Amino acid sequence: MTREKFNQIYTRAAERKGGDIALEQRLSTPLSCTELQQITDDRWLACLTQKIFQCGIRWQVVRNKWDGFEKVFFGFDIEKMGLIPEEMWERKAQDPEIIRDLKKVMTIPDNANMIHRAAIEYGSFANMVAEWPEQDIVGLWLYLKKHGKRLGGKTGAYSLRAMGKDSFLFTKDVESYLRHTGIVDGGRDTLKSWRNAQHAFNDWQQESGRSLTEISQIIAYSVGDNRV
Repeated sequence: MTREKFNQIYTRAAERKGGDIALEQRLSTPLSCTELQQITDDRWLACLTQKIFQCGIRWQVVRNKWDGFEKVFFGFDIEKMGLIPEEMWERKAQDPEIIRDLKKVMTIPDNANMIHRAAIEYGSFANMVAEWPEQDIVGLWLYLKKHGKRLGGKTGAYSLRAMGKDSFLFTKDVESYLRHTGIVDGGRDTLKSWRNAQHAFNDWQQESGRSLTEISQIIAYSVGDNRV
């Protein structure tokens, strides 16, 4: 199947959303490299943890508890995370101020360690993320999956998007489009599917000059049950 040109996708999305202006107002802009570099490591750990806890339950439930998470885990200070003994982690996992899930709580020290190691190599975790080329964003997904805990699948990618890193997402609508057009024909979280999607998004980025974030959103708005 011949891959659609980006202007065809854009035209369809604009028609479904009430015109170019209405569509543009719905799009979000990723942060610049400089802006990303200013995010402190504790905020990265907080975001990764929030996305891990949101997996499998309503996101708002986690948001409602989030002040408790910040308090119980000392604002996700990376150095403090490395000083907490294992038995204290088990006690913290029972704290009623958070969502009590020991397996998810135990991802915090592991991911704090990943962030700490990246900071040693790159100056900060934010530097690594900011300087990672968007043309290989799936490589960053793989890094998080390999070096972190419970950051495979959608979790790592959604965390990066939430923090402002330019990235496409395998949302339901985007995945449906990629499959319908034959760009992806295997498992959603396989390397082959990720690479095929990356190649397509890189081509669309060359055509349009837009960010991966915008392209991903425009594709989602061009299909599915979200017509206005």
